[in-house]
Amino acid sequence: MPNITYIETDGTTHNIELPLGATIMEGAIQNDVKGIVAECGGSCMCATCHVYVDESFLDKLPAMEEEEEEMLEGATAEVKANSRLGCQVRITNELDGITVTVPEEQ
Repeated sequence: MPNITYIETDGTTHNIELPLGATIMEGAIQNDVKGIVAECGGSCMCATCHVYVDESFLDKLPAMEEEEEEMLEGATAEVKANSRLGCQVRITNELDGITVTVPEEQ
């Protein structure tokens, strides 16, 4: 199973193995990563699973859909070039070793 590292706002890290097809958001919720709220449960309706993706993995992610872009526009935290919604990124073998950082606010 691919490994993902979550970095919380206080610097706490979680190294978690996730099954293929799970989302970054699901891994965070199932493993009590602080700062990932996921109010809408993963339906791309709230932007409370906003994360910053390690830039070395950006080219391995699927293209962002218009719906995700629109949700990020309303995100509370600063939107950066490496911003993604965790509910929209499914884990693949290519993402083994990815690191995501939780923004200070959701």
